[in-house]
Amino acid sequence: MGMTLAEKILAANSGRDHVQPGELVNAKVDMVLGNDITAPVAIREFNKIGVDKVFNKDCIALVPDHFAPNKDIKSAEQAKVMREFAKEHNLTNYFEVGKMGIEHCLLPEQGLVAPGNVVIGADSHTCTYGAMGAFATGVGSTDLAAAMALGETWFKVPESIKFVFHGKLNPWVGGKDLILYTIGKIGVDGALYKAMEFTGPVIKELSMDGRFTMCNMAIEAGGKVGLIEPDETTLAYVKGRVKVPATFYKSDEDAQYSEVYEFDVSEIEPQVAFPHLPENTKPLSDATGVKIDQSVIGSCTNGRIEDLRLAAEVLKGNKVDPNVRCIIFPGTQEIYLQAMKEGLVEIFIKAGAAVSTPTCGPCLGGHMGILAKGERAIATTNRNFVGRMGHPESEVYLSNPAVAAASAVKGQIAKPEEVV
Repeated sequence: MGMTLAEKILAANSGRDHVQPGELVNAKVDMVLGNDITAPVAIREFNKIGVDKVFNKDCIALVPDHFAPNKDIKSAEQAKVMREFAKEHNLTNYFEVGKMGIEHCLLPEQGLVAPGNVVIGADSHTCTYGAMGAFATGVGSTDLAAAMALGETWFKVPESIKFVFHGKLNPWVGGKDLILYTIGKIGVDGALYKAMEFTGPVIKELSMDGRFTMCNMAIEAGGKVGLIEPDETTLAYVKGRVKVPATFYKSDEDAQYSEVYEFDVSEIEPQVAFPHLPENTKPLSDATGVKIDQSVIGSCTNGRIEDLRLAAEVLKGNKVDPNVRCIIFPGTQEIYLQAMKEGLVEIFIKAGAAVSTPTCGPCLGGHMGILAKGERAIATTNRNFVGRMGHPESEVYLSNPAVAAASAVKGQIAKPEEVV
C-alpha cells in the first residue's frame, strides 16, 4: 500500500521504509523554533535536563515576535532569556528586532525550511511550512526543550484528508478564501490530528504566498499539518534561497485517505469568518454592512508581499474612513523593504493607514492594536476567538487583505469592487 505525503516524510525522518496512521515514531527534526512566549519556558526546561549544549546550533531558530518590540518589562525579560540562551549556545538563527520578522514569514524567507523537512515549533501556526512540502507542526514548550537537546521527537502518524480544488477562481478570491471556505465546510475540529493535503489544478496555479496562507490555517481546522505537494512553483521559491537539504516527496497513487473533499472554486466568493470561530464563515455578499472600528492587515497568515500588494491595490487613491484605524504589518523586514521599493508604504500612509514594524502584536491581543469593549475589527489574521484581539466583548471578523482594505475605506465590511 502506498503512502501519503505526510507518511513519506515521517518514514524518511524516522529511518523507516513504511509507516501507517496510528503508529508512534521517533523522527529526527530538521528545525526547532521558539518565540518570545514559548521559548523562555522551553529554555528553563532545557536547563533542567543536564546537557551542556543543544543538538545542533544551526537547527534551532529563536524569533522574538509576539511582544516585540517589547511592550513592557515582562516582555523585555522574556526576550532577554532568549537572547542570553542564543549567545550561550552560539545559535546561528537568533533574530533580534530590526533583523527579524513574524516567525512563519521569516523562516521560509531566510531559507531555513525546505521540502521534505520535519519542523517543530512551539507555536501552533508552524504548520505554515507545509506549503513547501515539509511536515511542520506545533508542539508544547517542554517538547521543544527535549528536541533542542535530542534533535528528535515522537509523533503519532496522522491520517490524511485530501482536499481537491477545481475550477476558476473568482475576482478577489485567493488562498485565504479557500482555507476559510474549507474550514467553514468541515468545522474547527473537522481535521483533528489529521494531515490536510491540498491539491488539484487550482492549488497547482496558486502562488507560494497563497499556499503559505492556506497551510497556516490548517490548525484552525484541528489539523496536525497542512501540506501541498512541492512542484515547479516550490522549486522556483527555494532555488538559491534554501540553505538546508531538500527532498521533494509526493503522495503515491494508491495512498489511503480517511476522507476526500472536492470543491469547485467557481462557486466560492471572498469569505468572511464571523465571531467567534473561524468556521463561522459567510460569503462576502452576506457579510457586507457590518460596521467596524479597526482593520488589521498582516500577520503570519497574510503579511507577505502579495498580500500588501492586494491591500495597496484597493487603498490606492482612497482614504481610510475617519472612524476606522487601519494598521498594516509587513511580515518581515525584507517584505517591508520591498513594499517601500514598490511604493506600497506611500500608498498606505497617504490613505491614512498606520504601517508597523513586523510583529505579531494585535493578532494575539498583545499590543499595537488592541480592541476596547464593544469594538469590531476586520483582520487578515487567523483567529477570531472571544477576546483574541483585546476585550472579551470585542469582535473580530476574518477576511483576505483586499476585503480588509475595502472595509477600512467604507467603515464597514465591504466588497473591494465598491472602492476600486
